Amino acid sequence: MFNDAVGFNRIFIACGYTDLRRGINGLAAAIKNDFHLDPYEQGNIFLFCGRRTDRIKALVYEGDGFVLVYKRLANGRFQWPHNETEVKSITPQ
Repeated sequence: MFNDAVGFNRIFIACGYTDLRRGINGLAAAIKNDFHLDPYEQGNIFLFCGRRTDRIKALVYEGDGFVLVYKRLANGRFQWPHNETEVKSITPQ
């Protein structure tokens, strides 16, 4: 679904590790309170990684509600930035 990131205006990576037990409300609150961004802005995707770095959650607002995607790698790990207080914007490339 998100393999090529087509259709997103901006892609944000929440640096550091996130407690992936958080659901939509908890992740949206982190976007708003910790990173001072609007989780309701359409076209943005926010990526969060757990401490094990083999799983991520993605949060997207589609205008009528949120989509929460959870991905766990069968093999390997994500290369994830460790600075916990930042959010970085990346390009689809």
